[in-house]
Amino acid sequence: MLTASTAGGRVALHGVLVVTAVLALFPIVWLVTGSLQTIRELYDGIHIVPASPQWQNYAIAWERGNLRTYLPNSLTYATSVVVCVVMASSMAGYALARIAFPGRNVLMVVLLAILIVPIPASFIAIYKLLVGIGLADTRLGYVAVLTAGGLPVSIFIMRGFFVRQPRELEEAAALDGCSAFDIFWRVMLPLARPGLAAVAIIQFLHTWNEYVLALVSFNSEALMPVQRGLTKFVSSETPEQNVLLAATVLAVLPLIVLYSFAQRSIAQGLMDGALKN
Repeated sequence: MLTASTAGGRVALHGVLVVTAVLALFPIVWLVTGSLQTIRELYDGIHIVPASPQWQNYAIAWERGNLRTYLPNSLTYATSVVVCVVMASSMAGYALARIAFPGRNVLMVVLLAILIVPIPASFIAIYKLLVGIGLADTRLGYVAVLTAGGLPVSIFIMRGFFVRQPRELEEAAALDGCSAFDIFWRVMLPLARPGLAAVAIIQFLHTWNEYVLALVSFNSEALMPVQRGLTKFVSSETPEQNVLLAATVLAVLPLIVLYSFAQRSIAQGLMDGALKN
């Protein structure tokens, strides 16, 4: 039975959570309402409900922002990076968790060191490397760099999942005649589904929001990601913030849909993957 103090504490906690949720959602609400306003109304102050919704802002953003090209590009890059990172990090994480090979601890230290170095600090080296191997201004080169950048943290997440699994499962599978790869593929990998989901979602979000590396990697406009379309409405001479907001809504809508369905997997994957790392 709840006491008065306990009930009061829960009410206060729920009140704080509601206020926090409202504060977190307000920028998204303002983003949508601002995208439906005229530029004069937008500058006049914050209006939650537009006086006359300007739906044509979305048509202008789609056409002039060339989102019909940039959105499929971002979808291609994000999907490719997710597939590559999930496959590589799951195998590497399993090897680091279960196989005692020479240099394993050194490799872990190297991965930690890579996490410390931000990707922008190596842009010049990355560009020279891409030019040297003939992958500058190509989709393959861009995806390869993003995959390499996403592997260290993904490997640590996956390693945490595999470390937590009891070795008896592998021993039983080996007694049943499973090979080493069958043990990984049929037994261990299905148990790590929350980690795979967390890695996939994190890498999708990171790749979708990336833009600076694209400026370094690409010379062709046709290869640019969706963020390139947003920059077309940023100008001090002809400000079009309302159209920019509309383009931003179109750009973040896939992320909002993805995150709304997968937020539980992200939380569980990060929490479980952090254990015993």
